[in-house]
Amino acid sequence: MKWIKHLKTINHHKRLVMELCFRVGLYRQGLLHDLSKYSPAEFLVGAKYYQGDRSPNDAEREAKGYTSAWLHHKGRNKHHLEYWIDYSLDDGHKMSGMKMPVKYVVEMFCDRVAASKNYKGKAYKDSDAYDYYMKSKSHYIIHPETAKLLESLLKRLKDEGEEKTILYIRKKILKNLK
Repeated sequence: MKWIKHLKTINHHKRLVMELCFRVGLYRQGLLHDLSKYSPAEFLVGAKYYQGDRSPNDAEREAKGYTSAWLHHKGRNKHHLEYWIDYSLDDGHKMSGMKMPVKYVVEMFCDRVAASKNYKGKAYKDSDAYDYYMKSKSHYIIHPETAKLLESLLKRLKDEGEEKTILYIRKKILKNLK
């Protein structure tokens, strides 16, 4: 019955992201967030490698050396920095992070906070998403402006809490996107 637990995890994560997106004013993105997780390419693999306390993608990667579900997911969801990796016009066409539209950076923020809440449960702290980002950022291929905005939002969450960060995003970050 791992598939039921996996479905509950996806639904819970999607609900958390939707609530955060709605609170910042990204209603469409909140509704459409991560719909590809329900596709057979992602759902069946996620159910097979489900553990409950971390992403099934990690377990698939450990078992196979890659994760087919993640490769499918990141190519269909613009809130992932990996979606925005392309060949640079500079530097001999090396792979580079492209600048993400602000609304997707904010959705990425919501996604990271929701993932931390989902996997940490009652032990969740507002610093968790920031700490995870800082631990992982050295290997990211991300545009400097995108990284600066994401990191600033995660740091604000850590230092000032969720309510103040949501208000800041609504009033300062997204105010001109409407």
